[in-house]
Amino acid sequence: MREMVAAARGYLRAGRHAEAAKIWNHVLAITPRNSQALFHLGQHYLQSKDPSRAKVLFESAEQVDPKSPIIPFNTSLACRALGDSDNEMQSLVRALALDPYFFPALLCKGALFERMAKSRAAAQVYRDVMLIAPSEEEMSPEFVEPFRHARTVALANAAALEMELKTRIDSVRVRHSSADVARFDDCTDVTLGKKKVYTQHPTLLHFPGLPAVQFYDNADFPWLKKVAAESETFRDEFMAVLREDTGFVPYVRNVPGTPLNQWAELNHSPRWSAFFLFQDGLRQDANCSRCPKTATFLETLPLAQVPRNAPAAFFSVLAPHTRIPPHTGVTNTRLIVHVPLVVPAGCGFRVGNETRDWRLGEAWVFDDTIEHEAWNNSDELRALLIFDIWNPHLNQAERELVGELLNGMSDYYDAE
Repeated sequence: MREMVAAARGYLRAGRHAEAAKIWNHVLAITPRNSQALFHLGQHYLQSKDPSRAKVLFESAEQVDPKSPIIPFNTSLACRALGDSDNEMQSLVRALALDPYFFPALLCKGALFERMAKSRAAAQVYRDVMLIAPSEEEMSPEFVEPFRHARTVALANAAALEMELKTRIDSVRVRHSSADVARFDDCTDVTLGKKKVYTQHPTLLHFPGLPAVQFYDNADFPWLKKVAAESETFRDEFMAVLREDTGFVPYVRNVPGTPLNQWAELNHSPRWSAFFLFQDGLRQDANCSRCPKTATFLETLPLAQVPRNAPAAFFSVLAPHTRIPPHTGVTNTRLIVHVPLVVPAGCGFRVGNETRDWRLGEAWVFDDTIEHEAWNNSDELRALLIFDIWNPHLNQAERELVGELLNGMSDYYDAE
């Protein structure tokens, strides 16, 4: 039996479907409830334009193997060929009950709704398709065009729904300030599929209950105005150390054997470099002596204080035509501050759904455990002052305990 199954599979791989079908018939003669034989024969008859016979075989295979979503999916294809929309839908529902992320079944369910003239229901299914679909480069060629069609239908429906809702929403919205409705606007964009939902994904420590805010309101940090006002001082000291061209190290420095993934291009590369004033909670005295005004000012700020872990404060330099890939930070117990120093045109920064351009004389605070990326498409370097602060939603007890937790983890692994 094993030899027969192996031979049949070999014929299938070689495209010799008729010979494979003969062997599967022999298998069924010996074991009438062999799900592989029932399924593959069903596919053979479906390809041979005999959907009635294929449907019977698929239904028998599903009785033997009720946990395989591919079987009811193929039943749906047979039902579609027979023009049996009711059973086609029931088969797709069974397949998706077993695997809600079954990409081909979702595409076919949306297409069935379209054939039933239920374009809005189709668009809702296609929206799910867009959420779980692989990139077109990774997609099997036969799915590329159906996926593009699904995306077109979903986006057109979102636009139509937006127009439908606009009058109703605007009649309420005009009674409130832009600041009061900013979060609702994000909610609407997510509902319409115009924005993706981004959540916190810290690589080391997640503290539950802290809000996932992409960019914080500067008004929450009164000292931020003073930081922005001093940006020229920071820039002057940065330019001085840049001219000396010493003290800068690659920001990404993974040890050998570490999976590099998106960091392969920047690992140990000077294209993204840092000049540390504080690193892993330690003041870098030699570097601070070269930037005394910046270092002194930093010490007046509410930096995250965890010995051997935080704060970090550094000049970040991104070389021309360099991109920092999407990534997330280590813990949501801290937030990150950016102070622009050198920002030529062609530079940008994205956190979650929001993309911003750095501007001299401004600063912002963001949660780096939400996916973010940066780029410098110019012919000049880009430079920032970056430092971390406590997440203001942590109380003093939580801050102290987080410090003990992080150091306890470090001590535990260092001991080995």
